[in-house]
Amino acid sequence: MPPTTENTRTRGAPQRLGDRVFSGSATGAGVLILIILAGVAAFLVAEAWPALWASPEELRLPDQDGLVVYIWPVLFGTLLSAFFALVIAAPLAVAIALFITHYAPRRLATALGYVIDLLAAVPSIIFGLWGAAELAPATIGPTEWLADNLGFIPIFDGPASATGRTMLVACIVLAVMILPIATAVIREAFLQTPRLHEEASLALGATRWEMIRMAVLPFGRSSIVGGCMLGLGRALGETMAVAIVLSATAGVVSFDLISRENPSTIAANIALTFPESSGMRINALIASGLVLFAVTLVINMAARAVINRRRDFSGAN
Repeated sequence: MPPTTENTRTRGAPQRLGDRVFSGSATGAGVLILIILAGVAAFLVAEAWPALWASPEELRLPDQDGLVVYIWPVLFGTLLSAFFALVIAAPLAVAIALFITHYAPRRLATALGYVIDLLAAVPSIIFGLWGAAELAPATIGPTEWLADNLGFIPIFDGPASATGRTMLVACIVLAVMILPIATAVIREAFLQTPRLHEEASLALGATRWEMIRMAVLPFGRSSIVGGCMLGLGRALGETMAVAIVLSATAGVVSFDLISRENPSTIAANIALTFPESSGMRINALIASGLVLFAVTLVINMAARAVINRRRDFSGAN
């Protein structure tokens, strides 16, 4: 079919200067992000390479058993704390987003939205101080009860810590930190639910919860995953809050959340040991940072694959 006069005029018309500037700026920003990401990866690989092939004697690590034995406990602690933080924060984020968008009065919803957004601006060290000074002592009694009555569950095996600075407290602090990010993303997705879908469900006799379950939650499924993955990324890389709260023991691998012996995380271990490290020890710490970089990249790629599998809704907004 030959092109119409309008199509020919559109294709041949020169772009405005503002359009060209915006298009070039957007393209340049995208390329710059890829260059920075590649530069970070190249730096980590180059600096970690000597440690990957060094002997345990050259590394001068505390356990003297090699790099894998050194990194595995902190990697385990990183994944453990981030997982349980996400388990705590994800249902709360969905519930808060639903309350703000579909249950709360307008004024209350606006005020609550501001409060949730402000939590994202609180420095992580403040959360760490709150967790160590207030939350940890408050959990001593409950964790002792958990150890006495639910000790048959591996995560409550005990004995409970006398200071309260446990992996459980670290997970709660991380959950509070990632809650604003996940809530903000999920809330905006729920607000974009096509109005016709909601009204059609209500018109067919559905209750408010049935309308949310059949129209709102399926529409926001990809955003729920995306918001949780953004929060998980922050939990994986959090440093100072975990370093302040967690009483870590080197080389420990345990699922127990309330014990006095807890595994550290990669980010906290780097922050605490880097100032006094030198030589090959620094390369070993950078190698652990490379592992954290790879884990974060894999998790984000997996989240993107899950989001892309969802089919877009059709219909009028």
